[in-house]
Amino acid sequence: MSFINCTVCCLLLALSACRPRKEVLEPSIEFTLLPPSGEGSPDKLHAIEGRVAGALPDRQHIVLFARSGLWWVQPTADRPLTTIQPDLRWKSSTHPGSAYAALLVTPDYHVPTTTEKLPPKGGAVLAVATAEGPALARTAPKSVHFSGYDWEIREAASDRGGTRNQYDAGNVWTDRNGFLHLRVLRQGDTWTSAEVSLTRSLGYGSYRFVTSDVSQLEPAIVLSFFTWDDAGPPREMDIEISRWGESAGKNAQFVVQPYVVPANVVRFPAPAGPLTHWLRWEPGRAVFKTNRGSISDPRLEGIAQHAFTSGVPSPGKEMVHMNLYVFDNKSNPLRKGCEVIIEKFEHLP
Repeated sequence: MSFINCTVCCLLLALSACRPRKEVLEPSIEFTLLPPSGEGSPDKLHAIEGRVAGALPDRQHIVLFARSGLWWVQPTADRPLTTIQPDLRWKSSTHPGSAYAALLVTPDYHVPTTTEKLPPKGGAVLAVATAEGPALARTAPKSVHFSGYDWEIREAASDRGGTRNQYDAGNVWTDRNGFLHLRVLRQGDTWTSAEVSLTRSLGYGSYRFVTSDVSQLEPAIVLSFFTWDDAGPPREMDIEISRWGESAGKNAQFVVQPYVVPANVVRFPAPAGPLTHWLRWEPGRAVFKTNRGSISDPRLEGIAQHAFTSGVPSPGKEMVHMNLYVFDNKSNPLRKGCEVIIEKFEHLP
């Protein structure tokens, strides 16, 4: 080998040795958007976002948890994996908790629905990050006065019906007759819904809801009157007007939750015109009834009636809710907004 060739080779080897090696980052997780700290609730959802370092987006995922006594996987047990985007950012939704956690995991990680302690880093868990949610500023909730009661207007998102809905206080108002209006309205790329809830529990007794004509609601719309306890077992009983995204079939139902028990759901056709819906709640018994018109006497024959005697909850801290929201059915999505009128609410012990 000539002197010149030897010199060139030596220079190339020296340059190669001096070239900086690519640094391998230790996997880590950072939160960029945290929900406020709050009591666990299956009926509330908040956005949560972050980014990772040293991750492989096509091979790894984020698993989120919210702490409410135990750590609960988020956003739901059947959707426990959050995708990492090519730019190493991730975003999802979570139910409220006193603290939040994000795990960077490999496909070998078995995701629990709940856990008393978060797993340490190691094996299928590549990184762990936890954070306390910021304290939520206490502001007076917006409210509306209807039928002699004060109703709180919902503004927080919810996944009622298995669909994430945004709520806007502008979709709720009363008119000069004192009737309550609930509206679903498109705002940008998002449908916004409407919900109100009583500010106190009423317990056993007769509940009466009078509505205007709701027979022409689109299949993706749900109008619901229900009881709900945020502080304990849901204690949920429902009168629902919806086809749940189907273009044909019965459009109303009485429900004592959980609805997955076939005997807990009775469907029926709600006809055109004003309707009166009843719920008579007694110990161990819930009698539902729907009448034509603005009927004030529950003894009159109705178009649908059913008495549930199994699984009927007892009173706790449940509140009456009334909401109008969107059920996400890909084959029959909502095409235009809508508005319903609730003429009367009444409770008699």
